[in-house]
Amino acid sequence: MSHTDPNTQGVTDERYRVIPRTLVFLTTPTRVLLLKGAANKRLWAGRYNGLGGHIERGEDVLHAALREVEEEAGIAQVHLHLCGTVMVDTGMATGVLLFIFRGFLEEMAPVTESQEGKAEWILIDEVVNYPLVDDLFVLLPRVLAWEPGHPVFHARVAADEGGGFRVQFSN
Repeated sequence: MSHTDPNTQGVTDERYRVIPRTLVFLTTPTRVLLLKGAANKRLWAGRYNGLGGHIERGEDVLHAALREVEEEAGIAQVHLHLCGTVMVDTGMATGVLLFIFRGFLEEMAPVTESQEGKAEWILIDEVVNYPLVDDLFVLLPRVLAWEPGHPVFHARVAADEGGGFRVQFSN
């Protein structure tokens, strides 16, 4: 048996199987780059979120994040820092594991529109006035407070009894 055989890795129905995704926030001293979801998106149409998406087979986490930034905003050659991980409990056997990155820019880079939506530089002080993806109201302050040299934060997102969600940070 090989190390890639699910049977040797202890894969069972009681343990998560995860869909790995990246979520990237580029910032200047006063702005954050968010993506307004395209009107035809299945999830979060018209809502603001970070850049990112699925990690494709054969990619590592960092290169997937860099690819997504280039595809969704047209920005290449940016230095990213892993600042957090979030386990999203979907209530099913398969969850979502987010790898959250932050990139620091001195000034706003020009952005392009993509099929995923329109990237926009938003004033950090005004971001709460935008229609954000629900968990961003809790996650984004943690991302914006993170600086290189700080520990990576870890969180879990799960549905609550009222049909909303709950974010729990481990640190």
